[in-house]
Order: sequence, then C-alpha cells, then structure tokens
Amino acid sequence: MSLTRRAVLAGATAASLLPLAGRAQTQSPQAQSPQASDLLQRPIPSSGEPVPVIGIGTSRRYNVEPGSEGFPPLREAVVRFLDLGGRVIDTAPDYGRAEEVMGAIMAEGDLRQRVFLCTKVAAQGREAGQAQIAQSFRRLRTDRIDLIAVHNLIDTDTQLAELKALKEAGRIRYLGATTWVERQYGDLEALMRRERLDVIQVNYAIDAREAAARILPLARDRGTAVMVNVPFGRERLFNLVKGKELPPFAAEFDCATWPQFFLKYVLSHEAVTCPVPGMAQRRYVEDNLGAARGRLPDAAQRRKMEEWIDGL
Repeated sequence: MSLTRRAVLAGATAASLLPLAGRAQTQSPQAQSPQASDLLQRPIPSSGEPVPVIGIGTSRRYNVEPGSEGFPPLREAVVRFLDLGGRVIDTAPDYGRAEEVMGAIMAEGDLRQRVFLCTKVAAQGREAGQAQIAQSFRRLRTDRIDLIAVHNLIDTDTQLAELKALKEAGRIRYLGATTWVERQYGDLEALMRRERLDVIQVNYAIDAREAAARILPLARDRGTAVMVNVPFGRERLFNLVKGKELPPFAAEFDCATWPQFFLKYVLSHEAVTCPVPGMAQRRYVEDNLGAARGRLPDAAQRRKMEEWIDGL
C-alpha cells in the first residue's frame, strides 16, 4: 500500500498538496501540536470501556525479522501512535512474524500497558487452537491479551468455547470473530445472533458498503463493538483517486487528506468502533490519526461522499 499511497499524494495538485507538504517531510497539520485527549473515542458496548477510534493493523507490513532493517520504522510508527494517544493494535498468527514484531516492540519500551492488544485464532480443532493461542502469548510476550477473535470464522464453535474459558480465567478480556469477505456475512450474522460477542471485525469502506446494510445494524442491535479491516480496500481506493484533488466539501468535516476522507467516512457510521488500517510508517500514523480529530460527516455529507466516489 505504501507505494500506491505515495503515488496518490504525489499526483495531487498543488492546491490539494498544500496541507500535506509539511506532513510528507515531518507530520500532518493536525499532528503538529497533538494532544492524546483530542482523539475521538468510542465505547465497547459490552463493558463501556472507551477506546480511540483509529487502530493499527499489522497484516503484511509487519511481517519482518525482529532486529532487521525493516524493524526500526515499525517500532517508530508504533511508538508515535501511542504517543499521539492511539491504543488499539490488531495482529494475528496468520500475519507471518507480526506477532513477534509486536512483542519485541512492546518489550523494548515497556509499552504493553499502553496497548489495547488484539490477536486471533485460526485453527481447526481444540488442541490446535490451544497451541496457537499459547504461541500468541509467547510471541507477544504477555500473559494477558485484551481481545482474541476467531479469525475468518474458522472452526468457530470450537474456538469460541476455548476463548470463553480464557475470558473466564482472566487471560483475555474480550472475545469475538472476524471476516473480511462478503461471502461469509450469512455465517457471521448467524453467529452474532446466537452468541454474545464483544467484538466483531468486518470489511467496510466507502466503495464496499454491504456491511452497512447487513452487519453494522445487527452489531448495534446486539451491543457488539465493530473493528473495521481494509478501510482503504488495500490499494483499491488509493488507485481510484490517484492524481485527484479532495472535493472542496471535505473541509466541512475537517478532512485534509485522502486517507482521512476514507477513514472519516467509515467512522461516521455510528456502529463503527475502530477501523484498523495498516500503518507501517510514522507519517501514515500521523495522517491517519487526523481522522480521529475534528468533525465527522453527517448523513447528508456521507451521501455526498458516496456519490463523489461512485462517480469516478
């Protein structure tokens, strides 16, 4: 995503680049004098615990060797994220070495207490699930994980039973389930109706809105927090707007960049708790967290955003 994102920023006109010029070399305008308390927060319905509304996703970009040349930029991004008031970091065993990387980053500065730590279990069978979860605790170098979710609804009933036991024992604080494809929505809906999940994770973006019709209203009704994966559609949305200026109405909801435009759209749905875009560089952290400050689009502005994107 980084190459495409750079291309989008580089291809914008001088007018739309004006708010970004400083960010490209240092940080975004909204992050120049950041206050952690400025970040919008939303509660996890099952507990009322508030969390900042932008998190870090670690798929793909965090699959590096701890201690390699790829490690310091990731550490810098995470530290900056926490210093700016972020908390939610989402990882998974299926993300290569991402859990190891996060464990190493948190251990270096004793950062664990500042992180709302999320991972997943993707295994068939009780013993395989137990082994994978134990591995996650070791890799993350912690004895307590805030959230473990069943990844992509793999052997859901078996793994949820284990997660319930871990929650009862105090090893995890929340449990849930994830998907990132619409073809699993029927199974996710059925699961949400029969189980009391603390959190779900689902794909939702301005050009991929089926979750808003099916999953988000059900989550609101069931009192389930919603983490959103791929809010940029990976490279898809950046490819769509490459070389294009932000529409003038973006200023109405304090939006200075395309990433903020996409994230503010997702956040403007009241059922969304926290999108978790990939952030592997400090400047992306500073830019994305700008979406957690200032105004969010109202219903009329959401429709205008959708029409603008649909017209491209």
